[in-house]
Amino acid sequence: MKELVSVVVSCYNEEEVIPIFYDEIKKIAKKMDYVNFEFLFVDDGSKDKTLNIIKDLSKDDSRVKYISFSRNFGKEAAMNAGLSYSKGDYVVVMDADLQDPPKYLIDMYNYLKDGYDVTATRRITRKGEPMVRSFFSKMWYKLIDKMSDTEMVDGARDFRMMRRKVVDAILSLSEYNRYSKGIFSFVGFKTKWISYENVKRAAGKTKWSFWQLFKYALDGMTSFSTAPLLLASLFGILFCFIALIAIIFVIIRTLIYGDPVGGWPSLVCIILLVGGIQLLCIGTIGRYLSKVYLETKKRPIYIVDETNQD
Repeated sequence: MKELVSVVVSCYNEEEVIPIFYDEIKKIAKKMDYVNFEFLFVDDGSKDKTLNIIKDLSKDDSRVKYISFSRNFGKEAAMNAGLSYSKGDYVVVMDADLQDPPKYLIDMYNYLKDGYDVTATRRITRKGEPMVRSFFSKMWYKLIDKMSDTEMVDGARDFRMMRRKVVDAILSLSEYNRYSKGIFSFVGFKTKWISYENVKRAAGKTKWSFWQLFKYALDGMTSFSTAPLLLASLFGILFCFIALIAIIFVIIRTLIYGDPVGGWPSLVCIILLVGGIQLLCIGTIGRYLSKVYLETKKRPIYIVDETNQD
């Protein structure tokens, strides 16, 4: 009996690219006729015709399955839903915009048959992206890799193929605040990395603004590192030491020159700097507390509106 490969595709307002993606993935499935496929599209509350297009595809192709959310819950929730509903012996996570080239599925499957548990991908170039975004992204990976106990590979994509046992391990982590790149790294298993150059979207526009990416990066940092809390503590110790030195300096200066009033502009600057550091530290602590608050609510990661899955 042929093994089953589930392809999980997260979609949000992708009406332009879904037909193109489907044509490409069908070609690869035809080449990989030694396995069976299911194409599991997760509609993350799209406001365009994405869901209607997927439904039309499912009428003509029984391999096409869909899950539609009641609203937009985000890509992390969509991936989690896709993994939960997938039935395959092997599960692929990829985007619909074809920046995750389907042609690599053949190599991915072969590596898993050779004994690997996960075949993951990473971009070695960011051609076509704005230079500012590329710079900050590269710096971010360097920073988070040093701050986190789990390995964060520079340029890592969510695009990967996993054995069922890896998927089960990921689903066992039921946290509400999810950062998939960290989760993939946390569960471990024997991983083969495939590197490739950046590929432009086949159609449509990216849904990730710079601000959204910034918030996502902060989520990743606070989900898989407590280094910001340590940094806040170090700031506190540093400024206590500076304050002590400053007090001694002021006392000595007053005894020698008798002018304790002079230098108030610099004093104001110091107060503003210390106040800013304090607010930064409080904000860092607040970020962690907000995650604890959300976790204690036990809200569902997503809510399914309709699906043609069992």
